[in-house]
Amino acid sequence: MTKTITKGVALAAIGLSLGLGSCAQDGLGTLGQVELAPHVDDWRDEIIYQLLTDRFANGDAATDHRIAPSALARYQGGDWQGIIDQLDYLEDLGVTSLWISPIVLNVDYDAGFDAYHGYWAVDLERLNPHFGDLATLRAFVRAAHDRGMSVILDIVTNHLGQVFYYDINNNGQPDDTLIGGGDRSPLTRITEYDPDYDPRGIQAFTSLGESGPAPVRFFDMPDIFRVPPNPVLFQDPSVYHRRGRVTDYDIREQVLYGDFPGGLKDLATEDQRVRDEMVRVYTNWILATDIDGFRIDTLKHVEDGFWLDFAPRIRQNLAAAGKTNFFMFGEAFDGSDELIGSYTQPGMLDSVFYFSHKFWVFGDVFTREGPTTQISRLYDQRDTNYSDVPQEGGIGARPRDVLVNFIDNHDVPRFLYDRPDAGGLDALRSALAYLLTEDGIPCLYYGTEQDFAGGNDPANREPLWWSNYETGGTTFQWVARLTRIRRGYAAFTHGSFDVVWSTDRVADESDAGIIAFERRIDSGDYALVVINTQGRHTSRTSFEGEVMLTSQPAGTVLVDILGSERFTVGAGGTLEVEVGTIVVDEDPSTPPRVRILIPEAQVVGGL
Repeated sequence: MTKTITKGVALAAIGLSLGLGSCAQDGLGTLGQVELAPHVDDWRDEIIYQLLTDRFANGDAATDHRIAPSALARYQGGDWQGIIDQLDYLEDLGVTSLWISPIVLNVDYDAGFDAYHGYWAVDLERLNPHFGDLATLRAFVRAAHDRGMSVILDIVTNHLGQVFYYDINNNGQPDDTLIGGGDRSPLTRITEYDPDYDPRGIQAFTSLGESGPAPVRFFDMPDIFRVPPNPVLFQDPSVYHRRGRVTDYDIREQVLYGDFPGGLKDLATEDQRVRDEMVRVYTNWILATDIDGFRIDTLKHVEDGFWLDFAPRIRQNLAAAGKTNFFMFGEAFDGSDELIGSYTQPGMLDSVFYFSHKFWVFGDVFTREGPTTQISRLYDQRDTNYSDVPQEGGIGARPRDVLVNFIDNHDVPRFLYDRPDAGGLDALRSALAYLLTEDGIPCLYYGTEQDFAGGNDPANREPLWWSNYETGGTTFQWVARLTRIRRGYAAFTHGSFDVVWSTDRVADESDAGIIAFERRIDSGDYALVVINTQGRHTSRTSFEGEVMLTSQPAGTVLVDILGSERFTVGAGGTLEVEVGTIVVDEDPSTPPRVRILIPEAQVVGGL
């Protein structure tokens, strides 16, 4: 049974009781510092699990303030204690790194929506009381570390929540108004909360015409934490661009200087004062918690110079305190592989959330059953678009080798929403096989293992307790088996990646939908993965007399570790492998849709 408190003042009082507000002046202040240590040997060995704290598990009824069960745009009640309570579930699934949503205090409520996701920051030095207190956050991080799991924190440096409005008509209150006259005739609707982009800055205006830059007025609504922001620097209008919201994402100036739609106020991250505060605040949160990495939001909305300042200083600060191998990857929600890769250049981030891969591979190939040559074409761009040199003081791996791969996430519809047909589950499971055997770092979005199928935000942010945390389902067990295989064979985490068969054919041809690739290490560890990405007919690694060539010598016996079938490599390394349309089938005579082939001498039992 949960208790609901409807009065915002009660929530505000709980937030103040955390005792975190005073740390603005003296760094850690009342936070105190925990003992820091690196908890990851090699990030290539990690399997990331992305969860929204509010949606994962409700472990503490005392934090259930103003929750609205089943209204997915509102708080649902998940918290850090809930994650602690479900660590067995995560361990059974086989994930090793937990990416949690932002922890800082947010504007709690705006226009009928809640900040359960964490992206509407108002105070970067106080915790969001919906999720728990500092002691619980620390207990969660310790509990994860005790199980050999690392923790990644989602952070935002580009913007704050809707902490002010533009007083366009100078009447001292926020309005949605109709303005006419001058050069704004006929009537124009203007919202002072979130006006459209103006390269000059948002201008004050009445029916008599323009009157210069619109004043910025901060809100004072403590019942929903809609108050002047903290650190205090962020109460200075000069540290915001004040140009209104982005209306055209093809205009780079707007992307860099515009407010994020929804009234999220864009910070002037080129201002050294802003950079210094971001470095200080986020260094302090790691010193206070021993968290192991950052996932950084909205990369493409921030100028490159910020990352060249922020990333090296974070690494230096943490290394001085004993925290090395700290992982930083960022999100640029864009299909341009060149743009995404630009954030991995020397002095910047260790990796990126691989959106071009999501669109080109999991979208075009596994969802829409397009040509698998898409995979080869995208992979060939890595030499050009991604840094081949590990970041100084970073994680010791080349960015191009640690791209964070994902099938879906909180900003896009779930895979099964886009594949509601009868073959959707098999398509998802074959996509999961690719995710957990390809190169890079796999990232699983919470609920995928439970066949969640929500559409666009907020429908794709379902509470996981709807599943009752069942571990016996086919997809859960499939993921658990794949994570054991990935951890059990070094070829999947440290091996090269070489496509040995891909095809443009997508119809009735013998090889339609085939993707086959080798993973191998110089010391000899080897794996061959063959997947049928279409569900219409059985396919094979041959076409009109041409047969797949592997790197293995003739006579090598490869075992399909998902079953028991054996294949012998032919003359010149040739190998024909047949793959079906169903991933998990009780009929042993039916060829499976996914095959993972390991040399007989290297097969490990129990996986």
